[in-house]
Amino acid sequence: MALYQEQSLRLYNSMTGEKEVFTPINEGTVGMYVCGPTVYSNVHLGNCRTFISFDLVFRYLKHLGYKVRYVRNITDAGHLENDADSGEDRIAKKARLEQIEPMEVVQKYTVDFHNILQKFNNLPPSIEPTATGHIVEQIEIIKTIIDKGFAYEANGSVYFDVLKYNESNHYGMLSGRDIEEMIANTRELTAQSDKKNPQDFALWKKAEPQHIMRWPSPWSDGFPGWHLECTVMSTKYLGEEFDIHGGGMDLKFPHHECEIAQGQAATGKNPVHYWMHANMLTLNGKKMAKSTGNNILPNEIFSGNNDVLDKPFSPNVTRFFMLQAHYRSILDFSDEALKASEKGFNRLMDAYHSIDDLPVAEKSSFSLADWKQSCYDAMNDDFNSPILIAKLFDAVKLINNIKEETASISAEDKISLKENMQAFMFDVLGLLDSDEENDDQADKLSGTVELLIKLRAEARNNKDFATSDQIRDQLLELGIQLKDGKEGTTFSVK
Repeated sequence: MALYQEQSLRLYNSMTGEKEVFTPINEGTVGMYVCGPTVYSNVHLGNCRTFISFDLVFRYLKHLGYKVRYVRNITDAGHLENDADSGEDRIAKKARLEQIEPMEVVQKYTVDFHNILQKFNNLPPSIEPTATGHIVEQIEIIKTIIDKGFAYEANGSVYFDVLKYNESNHYGMLSGRDIEEMIANTRELTAQSDKKNPQDFALWKKAEPQHIMRWPSPWSDGFPGWHLECTVMSTKYLGEEFDIHGGGMDLKFPHHECEIAQGQAATGKNPVHYWMHANMLTLNGKKMAKSTGNNILPNEIFSGNNDVLDKPFSPNVTRFFMLQAHYRSILDFSDEALKASEKGFNRLMDAYHSIDDLPVAEKSSFSLADWKQSCYDAMNDDFNSPILIAKLFDAVKLINNIKEETASISAEDKISLKENMQAFMFDVLGLLDSDEENDDQADKLSGTVELLIKLRAEARNNKDFATSDQIRDQLLELGIQLKDGKEGTTFSVK
């Protein structure tokens, strides 16, 4: 029997504002779509929190035995500066400023995004489609929406008719907004606008002569609207109705609201059964955002090269810090919080590594089954990682009591305790074993020093003794001592 048949998972549905028992459309399988990054700059820590939150969801669903298709897109076109229908394309603007091709911008920051999430030990999605790779599908769905009377063409652009849609549906159902209030609070359309109503949004935009990224369509040479790409890619890979759609809280309106409208207009179906939104990470009490400059990059944390922290912190500790808050709560980033997380992380790992040395008794003085179920109860309650971590620290306390002989554990329970801590710490929370992380760092250090030893040997063979001595002396300053011998050069770390 699969674990999901034994456990009752409840998740918070942003659409209803309530925790609901999770029942997938097809038993045993889950379709999940998460809005990915717009790749015009380095991914900041606030973005990473969202992707770590949904990595936790992905991991737990897999742990329960579900077959999960996780789709997370890359936005490489169509995302304008003000998240609406005006301004310059963010990627094209970056390309113009750096005087490079837009796809060079996309490649550079997609690679950065992947590298950072790999450092955080995020699992890759099942499918990672791009907006530019689905232009044909976006044009086709626009035709469908026009044919059904929910969109109109104006001077080469195509707009979704929100008021027409709202006659038979409810635009604003996810964000709780009322269309009449939106109309009342909206300024009059400017004379230059092609929209019928201020609430209408672009499905296709005619490209101005200076716009770099453009494709042919039945209406104009232009580019797709930002909201449209997610509708197309989610339904293409997960179907017209799928289980979970996730993203940051800031995407609820207008992005996700527009996705719902587009999906219902095209298919007549409600595309998503459960909407999930991760809350923001704040810095100095303010939202982290690329646009405001109030952000910190992950590599600045790992290297210590920043004005916020006293020292570097590993990706492992940083991930642990973020998982200590529930994904729907605001989390403030600070030096004190990272230091506390590092202490807690080290305590957890030390206890885990000491399990093998625990003395065994004929029977345990506690119920391991109850502790194990309490861990599942935490995750079954809307993926409550801070409560799970609290349960893991209950196990730390228990391990210390067994060491002090104020508690006892049987041989069978000792094996089970280690297996379950391993499952929740590494498989579900996605932490890395600190020993493995240290081994990995040692391998990287060894490989780097061996390369420098090789370069030094080449310099000596070329009688470039100045370079040879410089490599030796600078390594010594870093605490790495080279020793030349008959068998070659070895090194030691002071």
